[in-house]
Amino acid sequence: MYRFLLTPRWWGINLFVVLAIPFCVFMGTWQLGRFEDRVQTHEAAEKQPAPGSMAAEPLDELLPVDTVTSGRPATASGRYADQFLVPGRKLGDRSGFYVLDMLRTDSGKALPVVRGWLPGKAGQTPVPAAPAGRVTVTGDLQASENTGTDGVDAKGGLPDGQVGMISAASLVNLVQYDVYDAWVTLQDTGARTGASGTGASGTADAALTDSPGKGGAGLRPVPAAAPEGSGLDLKAFQNLGYTGEWFVFAAFVVFMWFRLLRREAEAARDLKLGLVADEDTPAG
Repeated sequence: MYRFLLTPRWWGINLFVVLAIPFCVFMGTWQLGRFEDRVQTHEAAEKQPAPGSMAAEPLDELLPVDTVTSGRPATASGRYADQFLVPGRKLGDRSGFYVLDMLRTDSGKALPVVRGWLPGKAGQTPVPAAPAGRVTVTGDLQASENTGTDGVDAKGGLPDGQVGMISAASLVNLVQYDVYDAWVTLQDTGARTGASGTGASGTADAALTDSPGKGGAGLRPVPAAAPEGSGLDLKAFQNLGYTGEWFVFAAFVVFMWFRLLRREAEAARDLKLGLVADEDTPAG
């Protein structure tokens, strides 16, 4: 009754089943592993102190940005150069924009610094000027944004002096110098910045403060965002959902194989009992 299993058609079906089931099981196991990795990363992050509470370190020692260094306080020195506005950004339930200044470091490379957030529309709201002279900033380190980041405007067509995404890829086309593939957000918009100037008797050091009337009027700090893949976010549960889907696919393959086998066996039995006519037998 089961001699049909030796036909070329069933050889093809059996080969497909033999290959499909291990593939589905492998993909399901891989997705489950991705979910477990995210759970472990989330648990490890909860045991660690908040990144922003750690001691500040030089910028170059924290690069490249990853799940460990994201949010860590980083320090960099240089002079502020170009300024850009990042429209369409919310702080709480209020709409506004970021004030982004490019800090030219001693190496000539620039670090994007979000000095703060302002309510209103970019280009229509007065923006505090950045401190002049040499400064040292301390801000929470962030990875470059991408098209999936909340608030990013990837459509383009923004007025001059505005950018929709804080990333080296977008900023390098607007300035004449290299840009770090990272940025920092100042948590103290009145943070002290070291400045140096030369007087008649030599070099004098002073402290400048981003306070009303000197660079930081009205600016509110932008909280550092958690790094992608560091918590039990939607992507983590998508991995868990994909795990179930792949195992369902494997079960479906087995179900369809048994269903085809049963149908073929019943057809062979009916033919043997003469309940149906053999298609190869000429009529009459």
